[in-house]
Formats: sequence, C-alpha cells, structure tokens
Amino acid sequence: MNASTSMVPQADLGASYRAQKDAIDAAVARVLASGWYILGQEGKAFEDEFAAWLSVGDAPAMQAVGCANGTDAIALILRGLGIGPGCSVVTVSHTAVATVAAIEMVGATPLLVDIDPKTFCMDPAELEAVLSSPPPGLAPIRAAIPVHIYGHACDMDAILRNCQEHGVAVIEDVAQAHGGRLNGRMLGTMGDAAAFSLYPTKNLGALGDAGITATPDAQLAKRMGAIRQYGWHQRYISDEAGVNSRLDEMQAAILRVRLPLLDAGNERRRAVAEAYDTALANGPYAAPHRAAGVEHVFHQYVVRVPEREAVMERLRLQGVATAIHYPVPVHEQAAYRGRIALGPSGCAETSRAATEVMSLPVFPEITDVQVDQVCAALRGL
Repeated sequence: MNASTSMVPQADLGASYRAQKDAIDAAVARVLASGWYILGQEGKAFEDEFAAWLSVGDAPAMQAVGCANGTDAIALILRGLGIGPGCSVVTVSHTAVATVAAIEMVGATPLLVDIDPKTFCMDPAELEAVLSSPPPGLAPIRAAIPVHIYGHACDMDAILRNCQEHGVAVIEDVAQAHGGRLNGRMLGTMGDAAAFSLYPTKNLGALGDAGITATPDAQLAKRMGAIRQYGWHQRYISDEAGVNSRLDEMQAAILRVRLPLLDAGNERRRAVAEAYDTALANGPYAAPHRAAGVEHVFHQYVVRVPEREAVMERLRLQGVATAIHYPVPVHEQAAYRGRIALGPSGCAETSRAATEVMSLPVFPEITDVQVDQVCAALRGL
C-alpha cells in the first residue's frame, strides 16, 4: 500500500454512529433525563416496533421480548420451550460460538450438523439424517437452530418439514440476517421463535450488548418476559427459576433510532455486493451464492479462497482490509473438541469452509470511492 492509499476497513462502527449522531445523542439524552433505565417505556416501545416491523406480508403477528444479548435470546427461547437437561438441540458448527454456548447454558446437549457448501447454512439432508437416526446414547432431540449465516436464509421449507415430521421445535438464529427474506417472508417469522443479536456489528446494532426474541406464540412471549427477570410475573415473586437478562433503556432508545434505517442500510449492502459481484465476474473467485427466493442482506460478503492468506495480504497491500468469519469451527475448538456429537459427515464441509472463507468490506456507510478501491483490488486478483 503506497502512502496515498488509505485502508478500507472491513467494518466501521464509528461511521455508523457519525451518520446518526444527532438522533442517537437526542435519544440518549431523553433516557438520561427520564430517570428510568431498565425495562421502561423505551424498551417496550422498541419491542412493539420491532414486532410490527417483522409482522409484514404473510408473516403472523409477532411478539418481541428484549434481552441482554443474542446468546441470551437463544437461551431464553430454549428455557421458554422447556428445553434443558435431558434434551438435545441440533445446530451447525459453522457459526459464532454463541449459538452452541446458549444451548449449553440451559443444560441441553448440542448436536452439530454440516452445512451446504454454497450457502454455508444448515444442510437439511443431514438434519433429516440425525432426526431419523440420532447418534447412539444422545438425549432426545427437542429443537433445531438453523443459522441464517452471513445474511443468507437457510432452506426453511425443508428444515420446517423435517422438524414437523419429528415433532421438533425450530428456533431461527437471525443474528446475521435482520431484514432478510425467503420467498417474500421475513426471516425470524417461520419457526416457533427467533433470536436476534443486536451486537454493534450487526445489521441492526446497539452501541453495546443487546438482543431480542420474537415469536407468534403469545404464551411463549409472556413466559420469556418473566424468565428474563428472575421468573417474575409479579415483582419480587419468582413463579419459576429465571435469569437476569434485560435490555436496558439506553440501548433500546438507540435501537429505536436505527430500526427505521435498517431496510435502507440493507439496500446499500446489496448495492455494494452487486459491485463486488461484477468485479469478481471474470476472475478466479466466485461471488457469494444466492439460492432461489432468497433476499440476502449481506451482513458479510464472503468469498471462498483456497489460498486465503496470500490473497488477504495482496488485498491489504491494495488498502483493503478483510476478515475471517469464522477461522475455527466450533467442534474443532479446544472447549468443544471431542465432546460434542456430530452428524454423519463429521462436519467435513464445515471444516473445509473454515480454511477458505474471507469477508470483504461491507457496511452501509462505505463510500463509493471505497467501493471502487475494493473493486479495483478484486479485479487485480
């Protein structure tokens, strides 16, 4: 990289704040002046607005319950469904470790299946295999958590069909796909419930930790609302064992600023992705696959590159920062290696993908000049 070339960051959280500074600062000031900082009007308003945003088109009327983070969102759903010790939950190894950590938080047993090598999402055929013939000695499978990774939808028709046949709940992990759609239907509205991380890097992100659950089941929403605060339906009275996982008013107010901007931000991500597609078109590396009916929201723009380290260095020298999401599959990490049950493939595609995936810069505030710089570097590969 020469002295005149500036680095294009892979993500830029500061740019996001600066673009919304006045509105965010006003929201923060409003909360500070209110004297109410946890489970107040901001949180309730955000829950209602988020549920309404999800409940469009053919989606059912959704209810949303805010919580402290996306990991807790998955755990709250599992607790709300009565899934814990003596239960197994199927998910993937190609995900943020939070998905698996949440399963173990509630005392359930993870079972990890492989991914489709094109979409990086749960392989429905392997899900069907473990539902039909679970690994010996495994606790009964009570739920599956498909992860809409990088902003691309899982094959929900096949996953829902498989799970319904076996009486297994479906919990969508939408941490990376806020606003994504499948056949016109909003992701997070297809299963029994959905978990959203609102971590700062997400398409809809707070300025700290935050999460939210969504479900069409009013009773499940009510139960999760109690569990997130010690199992209280009445203050100081725990009707069941709960936890402390509350969305604070400051983050809720910030998220209320950002939610109306989310769809436009996703459109910008798609425009950037189209520019990268064009730049890659005649080169050695394929643009990210989009399955039929999928409206991708490009939380990450991920390319498979066999000689990844060399390519990342070449891009760095052209002023383009990259990242790896994720370099080590969950089942190969020291905390989980050798003790987590795997599907029949042994997560072979997952292990292969982890050696090749590379994420390019994509965020709504990226400038046209920066996009052009990335495209020029891609055409030179």
